[in-house]
Amino acid sequence: MSTQKTVRQSADSVEENKLRLEQEKAEQIVDALNTELANSYVLYHQLKKHHWVVEGAEFLPLHEFLEEAYEHVEEGADEIAERAQALGGVPVSGPANQEERATVEFEGEDVYDVRTMFENDLEMYGDIIESMRDSIELAENLGDHATAEILREILVTLEEDGHHFEHYLEDDTLVLEEATH
Repeated sequence: MSTQKTVRQSADSVEENKLRLEQEKAEQIVDALNTELANSYVLYHQLKKHHWVVEGAEFLPLHEFLEEAYEHVEEGADEIAERAQALGGVPVSGPANQEERATVEFEGEDVYDVRTMFENDLEMYGDIIESMRDSIELAENLGDHATAEILREILVTLEEDGHHFEHYLEDDTLVLEEATH
């Protein structure tokens, strides 16, 4: 571990940025981005957990779907973090800080049936989608069209994946349950 003790920028600070977005506006947007980043990582960890523990007749396609979903979330989180940094902020990065900062809650360590896990995921997607829309509106209102566009692209993917969870939760299925005697 490095012995360097010089802090170059405090975690909750926003420095002047080279993108010429006023300091006060940048602070508000970085704050919103850090909330979105924290929410993304709570969702990421929940999806990753579900990827690890999913079982049943549809194991493989669900396992692969969850992997794709958490990869999408991680890609979006990376874009959010890089944008916060570009605006002069420090992306929230520690697990404890992310959990504290998030407006969504991890379901916990217990393992649930697939339907319950997916219902929990869909609920979190909905909460994050609403929060993301608010952050897009904030960025637009403050004249930061690039951040709004970045978040819009992430939102499209979130909505698509959320919609796939909705499909998985439908009652119709081709999988037959074994008759119990």
